[in-house]
Amino acid sequence: MPELLAFITITLLAVISPGPDFAMVSRNSLVHSRSAGVITAVGIGLGVMVHVSYSIFGIGILVRESVHLLGALKLAGAAYLVYLGLRMLLSKAQPKQEMASRPTDSAMAMLRTGFLTNALNPKTCIFVVSLFVQVIEPGAGVGVQLGYGAFIVLAHVAWFSLVAYFFSAASIRSRLMRVRQRIDQVFGVMLVGFGALLGVKGA
Repeated sequence: MPELLAFITITLLAVISPGPDFAMVSRNSLVHSRSAGVITAVGIGLGVMVHVSYSIFGIGILVRESVHLLGALKLAGAAYLVYLGLRMLLSKAQPKQEMASRPTDSAMAMLRTGFLTNALNPKTCIFVVSLFVQVIEPGAGVGVQLGYGAFIVLAHVAWFSLVAYFFSAASIRSRLMRVRQRIDQVFGVMLVGFGALLGVKGA
């Protein structure tokens, strides 16, 4: 029981802490739609599944302990976040009529964005591996580990779906969409900042 409570507490605190995932879901929910935000949240959950999978099979320890592997992951994640941030910063404001006629990004694009934002995040890698190494008992069976892994994934999807529902609420979205370009600039700066921090640490 103490192990379970510690696991749940640590997971929930880590999930709700602000980061690239939060920025992407918030932005997609505001700029596109509620479904876009939820699909991004599902993509994040798929990214978490990658970290959970190699943690269960023990490869995560190798990633955490290998300076070169972890450094490569940090640089890849940093480059992707900077790329996303620059796209937002360089986006131009468009008239409402043009925005209405312009199709939003596809569901697959939203899913891919959420997946890559999380799968390339070294902080999530270290967090998940540390949970499996330091919190879960070494003798825990595969079924127990899968259950813990499922909780981590579902916690991410549930939280970021709530974020999507909040930021896509009509009252909030109608006000913030008036300053859409400013929103893109704010989230663009955030993502470039996250990427720069990861790049400095990974160098």
